[in-house]
Amino acid sequence: MATNNPAKLIKLSDSDQTVTAEEDIRGLSVKDKDGEDLGQIDALLIDDAEKKVRFLVVASGGFLGIGKEKSFIPVEAITRIADEVTIDQSRELVAGAPGYDPELVDEAAYYEDVYGYYGYMPYWGAGYAYPTFPYYPPVPPARSSDK
Repeated sequence: MATNNPAKLIKLSDSDQTVTAEEDIRGLSVKDKDGEDLGQIDALLIDDAEKKVRFLVVASGGFLGIGKEKSFIPVEAITRIADEVTIDQSRELVAGAPGYDPELVDEAAYYEDVYGYYGYMPYWGAGYAYPTFPYYPPVPPARSSDK
């Protein structure tokens, strides 16, 4: 798949960039749309041109940091940030996402494939609008039904 991605993505921790405290969600747990645990945010990928968060790198499984599976999830998937991050995708869909091996993939094509897999427009596409990250409306408290 051809790409017009103009910006290189880098881990926030590998850059001299900073993000606001609200944007730095590294270490938070991630839940799918049904409340199932997906893992923890291991890294944030930012683009070197606009300095915006583009992907969450979510780590799951493993033992003492060894053998963890990592999933790249577009920031557009986030629906809520509180004590944890909630996304609008299912655990099964995330588990089936394209795998990443830096020695085997073209990064720009990989990111485009991931956006397509989750059903989002790539941030370099015409008409793209950055999501409200990290500001999401509060979830109203659950109402108890009247009996």
